[in-house]
Amino acid sequence: MATASGGSAVGGLASNHDGQEAASNSAQSGAAAGLSNVPASGGPARSASPPVHGLHREPMYNWQATKSSLKERFAFLFNNELLSDVRFIVGKGRQAQRIPAHKFVLAAGSAVFDAMFNGGMATTSTEIELPDVEPAAFLALLRFLYSDEVHIGPETVMTTLYTAKKYAVPALESHCVEFLTKHLRADNAFMLLTQARLFDEPQLASLCLETIDKSTADAINAEGFTDIDLDTLCAVLQRDTLSIRENRLFGAVVRWAEAECYRQQLPPTSENKQKVLGKALPLIRFPLMTVEEFAAGPAQSGILFDREVVNLFLHFTVNPKPRVDYIDRPRCCLRGEECSINRFQQVESRWGYSGTSDRIRFNVNRRISIVGFGLYGSIHGPTDYQVNIQILESDKRITLGQNDTGFSCDGTASTFRVMFKEPVEILPNVSYTACATLKGPDSHYGTKGLKKLTQESTTGTKTTFFFFSSPGNNNGTSVEDGQIPEIIYYT
Repeated sequence: MATASGGSAVGGLASNHDGQEAASNSAQSGAAAGLSNVPASGGPARSASPPVHGLHREPMYNWQATKSSLKERFAFLFNNELLSDVRFIVGKGRQAQRIPAHKFVLAAGSAVFDAMFNGGMATTSTEIELPDVEPAAFLALLRFLYSDEVHIGPETVMTTLYTAKKYAVPALESHCVEFLTKHLRADNAFMLLTQARLFDEPQLASLCLETIDKSTADAINAEGFTDIDLDTLCAVLQRDTLSIRENRLFGAVVRWAEAECYRQQLPPTSENKQKVLGKALPLIRFPLMTVEEFAAGPAQSGILFDREVVNLFLHFTVNPKPRVDYIDRPRCCLRGEECSINRFQQVESRWGYSGTSDRIRFNVNRRISIVGFGLYGSIHGPTDYQVNIQILESDKRITLGQNDTGFSCDGTASTFRVMFKEPVEILPNVSYTACATLKGPDSHYGTKGLKKLTQESTTGTKTTFFFFSSPGNNNGTSVEDGQIPEIIYYT
């Protein structure tokens, strides 16, 4: 009986998932808690955890004639002893299940299985143990390989993601990430961020961080915040875009330190909190607090050394200010109302892409922070695009902000939000260029564009945009028609 564990390399293709294996067991319960009340992918008729016991079917004469397509024939063989030539013992102990499979189907869908059965170190065993894989997740993987059907839900999405990565099935991996992205909220952002970092899913991690930026207070008040690891905590504290007062952030960090002391079986003393915080403590921006906030919280917490408390009080109260070992750069907390302008009066089709950026120049009459663009999507129904967005200072040709990301559209003529990683500051009467390089099918586009557009916020603040065509290497966008219809900003 062969064993294929999470850290084995079959034919040099299987990834080492030592950290993932340890986390995959807890991921299932954590994801289920963080994604509660979320329906399973695939519609109400599909089960997130299909039955897996006793699936031995007797050979049926001429069963092939009852299946009208290749997909139906392969789907019939899923989890079926009929014609099977390999069996997997999946899971551990009493939870282990014996699952039949067909080497040809598995090898055709996964390079890891191909190496396992056909490579230079191919196994000759007809039974293979997979103690690190959850049976429901393995069945979800096999169902996808046999029929292209996706059966995932909050109970199984993280373990299915682990299994898809382990056996190099990126299409199923993408479905798992899409499921998580659709159900990302402030109250589960930290839990999903930890899993995204663990499973090396940068796009999901970026979306989690954007959610945390926008709803920091809600995110840190969620139960999952105190469960994150130290590296994830540091990654968040390093950000300039958290929308929260520093004293409230400090209070959340203290709660995390108390939880970490409990995990390490340490008494939650001030010294132990300081110890477990380690490299995270210098990332708290104490100089951003008022002297009253500092005195009421950090100064009395016992987490700072006495000399640090004295230096920070001096920093607050005297000039010239003494040097302190803490960052004093403001976090870009965007306050107030999100605004957007759409420069087109009509939408048409079609607009094609060949690798060249769509560009439009603009300037504004007042200082704003641009956080993203609204872009048109496909004329061919629901589609995913890859896109690079940029803002350049036109005259100096300096890139002020950019993001390599993607977006999903639903086939309508609506605009779809694509956001920068951090807000881009725009100064009045300076020429800027908005750029978007899309990779995907033909899309809608705007016409009857306006050269001047004034937007008034609910508070009465008026922002005027002036648009100009961008010469040179341009996919065709102009003042009159093209892409980049919408600019999303804060005043």
